Amino acid sequence: MRESEFWANLEWVFGDRGHSVAQDMVLSALDGRSLAEAVEDGVEPQKVWDALCENMGFPEKYRYLHRIKPNERGLPPH
Repeated sequence: MRESEFWANLEWVFGDRGHSVAQDMVLSALDGRSLAEAVEDGVEPQKVWDALCENMGFPEKYRYLHRIKPNERGLPPH
């Protein structure tokens, strides 16, 4: 996953709140860093995305959301 795909996924799932979620959500799986901090620190975006998916209990297909065409994703969860 590219970093741009990570941010696009956040926007699709959380809408306008995506960047705020990335700043505010701190996960132990990311060594106590927020999603944004982890990406800034060089953690692979896929690893950060997987940690978010696990924490939120998203369906397995969400782990590969960036590979699913937007018109085949269905409705966002928000």
